[in-house]
Formats: sequence, C-alpha cells, structure tokens
Amino acid sequence: MVDADAIVIEDDEDVKLGCLQALALEGIKAIGYDSVEAVPRPLSQDFRGVIISDIRLPGMDGMSFLAKLTNHDPDLPVIMITGHGDVATAVQAMRDGAYDFIQKPFASQHLVSVVQRALEKRRLAMEVRRLRRQLAAKGDLESRIVGHSPAIVELRELVQNVAAVPTDVMIFGETGTGKELIARCLHDLSGRRGPFVALNCGGLPETLFESEIFGHEAGSFSGATKQRIGKIEYANGGTLFLDEIESMPMAMQVKFLRVLQERVVERLGSNKVIPVDFRVIAATKADLLELSKEGQFRSDLHFRLNIVTIDLPALRNRREDIPLLFEYFVNQAATRLNREPPPIREQVVRELIAHNWPGNVRELRNQAERYALGLRSAPGFEAAEGPVSLATTVENFERSLIAEELKRNDGNISRTAEAMAIAKTTLFDKIRKYDIRVKEG
Repeated sequence: MVDADAIVIEDDEDVKLGCLQALALEGIKAIGYDSVEAVPRPLSQDFRGVIISDIRLPGMDGMSFLAKLTNHDPDLPVIMITGHGDVATAVQAMRDGAYDFIQKPFASQHLVSVVQRALEKRRLAMEVRRLRRQLAAKGDLESRIVGHSPAIVELRELVQNVAAVPTDVMIFGETGTGKELIARCLHDLSGRRGPFVALNCGGLPETLFESEIFGHEAGSFSGATKQRIGKIEYANGGTLFLDEIESMPMAMQVKFLRVLQERVVERLGSNKVIPVDFRVIAATKADLLELSKEGQFRSDLHFRLNIVTIDLPALRNRREDIPLLFEYFVNQAATRLNREPPPIREQVVRELIAHNWPGNVRELRNQAERYALGLRSAPGFEAAEGPVSLATTVENFERSLIAEELKRNDGNISRTAEAMAIAKTTLFDKIRKYDIRVKEG
C-alpha cells in the first residue's frame, strides 16, 4: 500500500523533482515515479491521496492510466499534466473523469492549490464511504449476531466500535458461545484487505506448532521437503484468529510475544526477517490471569493481548433470545435442506427456555437442525441435567418475560414495573436474582 498524499508520475526528472519539492514545502507527502508501470499495483480503494500524471509517458500513457483508475475507483482524484499542444486531450480527460489539468509550465503554488482541493475532495469521499460502510455494517451485524437482549445489543455496539481500531482483541466465552463468529465480524468490518486466518491452538501437536505458525524452509528439518508459509505470514494484511490461546505451548508463547512486539517473523531454517502487518484476535474460555499466576500461561503475553476484551454471554444468561435464535437456525437448516420450515410449537419454546444449554448457541443450532429434519431431540437433551423442576421452568419463563418487557420499555425500570403490575423494589430484586443486564435508552 502506498503511504503518501500524492503520487506524481512524470518522466521529466526536473518537472517531477519540482512537483515533489513544492508539495513537500506545504506538508504534502508525495512520491514520484517515471512511468505508470513503476507505480505499485494495485492501488487500494482505501488510498487517501491523489494522482498527478503527465499525459505523455513512456509505456502506458496518462489517458490509458486514467481510464484504469476511474474504472477501479471513480472517486479517486486524478490531475493531468499537459503540454501546450495537449490542451484538447486534457479537456477530453476532464470529460473522462479527471479531476483537473495543469498546463506546462506552471507555478508551484498553482500545483499546490489544485492538489489541496483534490485532497479535500478525496477526504470527503472517503468519509462518505466510511459512513456507508458503517450503516451497512450495522444491518449486517444484526443478521449475524442474532438477538435482542441487552447483552447482545451491547455486544453488537462493541464489535462495531472496535472493529476498525488497529489493536489486538481478546474474546472470552464458554464453548459454543460464538467466539469465531465474533472474530470474523471484527475482521470483516475492519477494512483489512488480507485474509482471515484461523488456528485452533488446542488442535495442534506441540511438535508441529512452530512450523504451522511460523512456517519453514525446505530442508529445515526431517520431512520438510519444500518451503511452507506459516499462519502469521499468511495473515499479512489481515487477521490471525487464535482459538484456545491458553493451549499454546509455553516455548511458543515466548516466540509469539516477540512477533507481536517486533511485527516480524522468521521461518524455521531461515535467518531472513520478514515484516508482517496483521491483527491478532485471541479467544479463550479460561481465566488467563489465573493461569499466569499458576505458571501455565505467560503474564506478559496475556497483558500484550488483553488490550480490548470482549466477553460473550452464555446462552442461559440471555434466555429471551432463545426463541428468536431457534427460529433463525430452523429456517437456515430448512433452506439448506430444501424443505419448508416446520412450525415451532409453544411447548417446544417452553422446553427450550427451560433447558440449561451447557453447549450454548452451538447446542441450540444442533437442536434446530434436528427439529428441521423432523427428528426428536438429541439424546439427553430433556434430561441433560436431570428433570427440569416446575420451579426452574417458572423462573426461566419469568426471567424471559422481565427481560422482554425491559427491552420494550428501553430499560426504564419504572415503566417496566408499571407494565408488569409489580412494585419497583420487587422488580429490582428479580433483576438482581436473574442477573439481567439493564440498558437504559
């Protein structure tokens, strides 16, 4: 990616140098090239600068380059430099999408003035683009992180707020709460152009871990017949998701910490240092601080990763979302199986709300798929933790009703108590008892 406010393409060395110096004096960072072919490709649509190009160039000419640029990014301002005999061509360039043209010879201040206006236009276009992405992301998040409980509303807001922040993230949550889903949402909304690379630290033998994450050169160890790019290097420009980070071997934690601090990686069997630009999203169900006190996880790595933390609620703590999630998964499964989704009976909903869901959302999804197939519940579902007592069923149902009424009243305690015809003190007691998150609008 080109790190500059302006790219100047001019084969006349004196003209190019004059442009670069004039822009530098005004604090505009510019890079010069002798030809279109020398410009790094492809230019990202997130490039925040402008292009200044001569019309007549060796190799591809300025007009052909303009056509490619406007096709790739119509909002990118392109300023054409023209000689006296090329004015008609420059006018045509304006019709074809160029921002402006400058005729040789030109005053330095005129160039600076045109570039400053073009940069302001680019800034406004990028801001509009960012706002559009933000609006689209909000709708997209609601379809991916499903639920209306205060905990999930808060989670969506947090994901949207930190997605574009270039910092590492730690996700905490029980098995099946959707840690990889949240990691993918963070990556998709981050604007990073590189890949999303997932690695389960608990699923790799310790002997293969170093080669898998750092890569290796051919011949670096027995069986290494060819070069292998490691997960860190492959995630360059993107996101590295490390699930079950608590399972990373201690010896690897030391090496990985160095990569995080230096942002360079060395393949096994190589002395070459490779710069890497990647974001780490780590996930765990364990208390890493407690593990570090016990000497089972490095405290410096824990603190290095634990910059932004996201806590995922267990499904039993947001039971009001269960009916919506179940319907969502049933419809998904029915669509995939090319059949009509079966109606969801009230008795089924009551059983779902009463269940304790040790497997969280993953377990609920499995139940929904079985339901879409017309199968009975999975073995042990009804009695996963023994028979559900009447008191437990009533409590679960009561919790769901209170959470739903709070949501309907934007978290206002007084209005909720009035709507449910109970005293405010009673409502407060039940909110504490059921650990319901209250978010006032």
